[in-house]
Amino acid sequence: MAGGLGAWLADPALLFPLRLSLQIATATLLVHAVLGPLLGWALARPGWPGRTLLDILVTLPMVFPPIALGFFLLVLLGRRGWLGGWLDETFDFSFVFSTWGVLLASVIVGLPLIVKPVEAAIAALPAHLAEAARTLGHGEWSIFFHVILPNLKAAIATGLLLATARSLGEVGVTLMLGGNIVGRTNTISLEIYNAVTQGEYPRAAVLSAGLGAFSILVILILRLRGPERG
Repeated sequence: MAGGLGAWLADPALLFPLRLSLQIATATLLVHAVLGPLLGWALARPGWPGRTLLDILVTLPMVFPPIALGFFLLVLLGRRGWLGGWLDETFDFSFVFSTWGVLLASVIVGLPLIVKPVEAAIAALPAHLAEAARTLGHGEWSIFFHVILPNLKAAIATGLLLATARSLGEVGVTLMLGGNIVGRTNTISLEIYNAVTQGEYPRAAVLSAGLGAFSILVILILRLRGPERG
């Protein structure tokens, strides 16, 4: 049993999706760490034009079927799509069936899980903090970086953990944008799908156990952190 497990873990066909998933997860974490607080801050500010549209776009991946969302993104970003065609003609660049597509899928599906906790945390902050900073002559960006952001550590950490766990388990959008090309865009989740379709259930079980262990670790970390704020 141990020898069989060791052989699977040393299999280059298994190591590639593991390595790709770690690379994508790391890049996604960095993108979420930047976009999450900024978008959460923007959505916590009521009344500006475009806020409702931004809120819909951020929330959509939470409620829209992943495979359908992936299809619409494929149509939009494909070479015949208006955005994909423009990127191809202008920059000779395409998200579709590339690691960039896998990264985009990972960022999109995890984004609500970092943005929404940050938005809620900002809304819960005492209003007098920002008002006092404005009285002292601070601009909005200065208030964000020096007053608001230091109070968001717990919300950002929680959101990043949840978003990373969600992104690692993504299949639908990744399948559409990445194309599930073996040795190029097959992540751990897609490799589980591949193993099942090929009847390699022990291999699928090993990969699923790995993702499950990471998810349990995330839950334990969140429980240990408790209701900590700031």
